[in-house]
Amino acid sequence: MRNADIRRLDREIQATTKKLEAVRRGEWWPLNGSERRAMARALASGSYQVVRGRSAGRAEERMDATGNAAEMRLNAELTALHGERQRLITEAARDKAKKKSSGWF
Repeated sequence: MRNADIRRLDREIQATTKKLEAVRRGEWWPLNGSERRAMARALASGSYQVVRGRSAGRAEERMDATGNAAEMRLNAELTALHGERQRLITEAARDKAKKKSSGWF
């Protein structure tokens, strides 16, 4: 059972790592709903400003800030997953040591 949990966490860690790399490349698919809406709003307002002949600097800053927030969220998820994986490994090792010390030779 412990190994299955660790394998499940390893898959989640790999998926989160892929999402983090995609966000760093500027892709939108790993973003959650609110982050996607914020990016779309910033994109729409920036394009409106450009059509009006003004600078889209503030909209670009909003898009960058949203991307950075998504990156921070995914980093936090990755850190939590690594911590949980380490806890499971330590717990499994403790159980194994307990079985070995109490067994008959």
